[in-house]
Amino acid sequence: MSDVLIRNEPVPSTPFIAEGVTISLAAPQNRYSLRARTAQTLETLLNVKVPKKIGATEGGIACLGPDEWLLRAEVSATIPSGAGLPVAITDISDRSICLVVEGPRAAELLMTGCPLNLDNFVVGRATRTIYETVEIIIIRDDEDRFHVEVWRSFAAWLWAAFTAAASH
Repeated sequence: MSDVLIRNEPVPSTPFIAEGVTISLAAPQNRYSLRARTAQTLETLLNVKVPKKIGATEGGIACLGPDEWLLRAEVSATIPSGAGLPVAITDISDRSICLVVEGPRAAELLMTGCPLNLDNFVVGRATRTIYETVEIIIIRDDEDRFHVEVWRSFAAWLWAAFTAAASH
């Protein structure tokens, strides 16, 4: 048996550059799905402030629903298990990857297949949505920079769709 598994990413490591937009694979990171009835429970467990408004982000944590958060952290980060507390913490690090879409045409590119008007999507906002038929999570990091979380199994298709749209 192999002691080390080598994971090949489903998208190229070299950024795709087109007029006004760059699409690249984000650096590896840990991802956790956090579920709790209240943000306060997570704040107590994690010892950090947790966003309470759906769509808000703070310190690498995005509030995706009334009882659901996404925590993105450094690969070396560890978080408490939550044992004994009314929370569910699931490590989803291997399930998803992140594509970074940036440049003056970033919102325009994403809107080619996403039903949201991202021109009205403020910096720091996060949401679960779709790009054509693929479920994604969009986090707006800056005016012209978006993180797009996608399940690894759909990443190659999404990369192809993004690069095709960016080429036109």
